Amino acid sequence: MSTTEKRPARLALEDGTIYRGFAFGANTDHTGEVVFNTSMAGYQEILTDPSYTGQIVAMTYPLIGNYGVNTDDVESSKPQVEGFIIRELSAMRSNYRSHDDLTGYLSKAGIPGIEGIDTRALTRKLRSAGVMRGVLSCAESSARLADGDLVDKARASEKMEGWNLASKVSCKKSYAWNDGFLTDFGRPNDAALVKERFKVTCVDYGVKTNILRCLVEVGADVTVVPATATAADVLATKPNGVFLSNGPGDPAAVTGAPEMIRGLTGKVPLFGICLGHQLMGLAFNGRTYKLKFGHRGANQPVREESTGKVEITSQNHGFAVDPQSLPADIAVTHINLNDKTVEGLQHKSLPCFSVQYHPEASPGPHDSFYLFGRFRDMVLSFGK
Repeated sequence: MSTTEKRPARLALEDGTIYRGFAFGANTDHTGEVVFNTSMAGYQEILTDPSYTGQIVAMTYPLIGNYGVNTDDVESSKPQVEGFIIRELSAMRSNYRSHDDLTGYLSKAGIPGIEGIDTRALTRKLRSAGVMRGVLSCAESSARLADGDLVDKARASEKMEGWNLASKVSCKKSYAWNDGFLTDFGRPNDAALVKERFKVTCVDYGVKTNILRCLVEVGADVTVVPATATAADVLATKPNGVFLSNGPGDPAAVTGAPEMIRGLTGKVPLFGICLGHQLMGLAFNGRTYKLKFGHRGANQPVREESTGKVEITSQNHGFAVDPQSLPADIAVTHINLNDKTVEGLQHKSLPCFSVQYHPEASPGPHDSFYLFGRFRDMVLSFGK
C-alpha cells in the first residue's frame, strides 16, 4: 500500500506535542497513558498483557509485525492495550506459526495503531518528561478535529494515579485452570514435572496466562479467584499456597487487597509478581510511588542481594515499592541495577516473598524461573 492510500493518524500528548503518521488497526480514537517498551520481539505478548490496560504502548524497535500473530503467544483472551505505536509496520509476515497479520488482529479487537512517527523522539520525550496521557486519533471522522481539540481530550482523560484497573481486568468468578503445562517451545531446561502436587489459589489482578502455566509446571493445581476475593474467600478454596498476580493501574487504588493479604499472612505461603509484589509491600505497611517512565522491556538487569547473581529480566510496571517505608521484618531481596529500585521482597520470618519483574516471561534466557521452584518448595515444606 502506498502512503497516499494510508489513513492519516495523530498522536496528541497532554503537553501539546503532536505526532503525525498513518493509521492501522481499528478505525477509532482511544486515550491512555503513553508508555514505551524496549523489547525487540514479543509484541503479541505485550499487546495481550492485562497489565497494559489503560495504556498506549510505543515500541522502540523499529519494525513490528514481521512474524504476524498466532493463537499460542497470548497472555490473555484478547489484546488489552488502548493503542499501539510503531515506527514501521511490516508489509509482510513470515512465520510458520502465524495465523493473522497485526493489522487484522488489532482491527478485530477494536484497537487503533499508528505507524510512521519518530518513535525514538517520542521515547526520548517520555524518558525526559515522564510518561503522560495521550490520545491516539485514527478515526476518519476525527480528521476534522483541530490539534488543540485532541490535546484537550488527552488532558481530560483518566490519570493512572488512583485508578483501580485491576477490578476491570480480573475474572468475575472463580475457575480452575486446566490448560496444561508449558509447551516444549517455552520450557526452561531446568523445569521438572513433579509427582507431588499441591493446590495454589491465584488472586487475579490481571494474571498472565504463562504465569498459570508455570505454576502448573512446578506441580500446582490452580484455582483462580477474582480481585475482590476476601481472605475468607481465598481460604475457603483450601489452598496450600496463594499467588498474587500481576495487573494494571495504581496499586494503592486496589480496594481491600492489603487487608486480604494480611488476612492470609502466616496461614499459607504467599508469592507475588508485579502488582502482586506492590500489594504485598502495601500489606506490610509500606508505600508505593509512581516511576517517571517505568520499566517496560525484556532486558532489565536485576541482582539478587543474597547471592550477587544477576538476572536479565522482563518487566512491565510504572509503580514501585519505597524501600524506606518498609518495616524491619521485611527484607529487600532484589535490586534493579539500572536505577536501584526494589525488585524483590521477603518476610524475614513468615513464608511470603515477591518480585517486581516477570519470571514467567522468558525473554530469551530463563534466568528467573527458579522462583516458581522456590515457591513450590516453600509450599511443600510449610507446616512440616
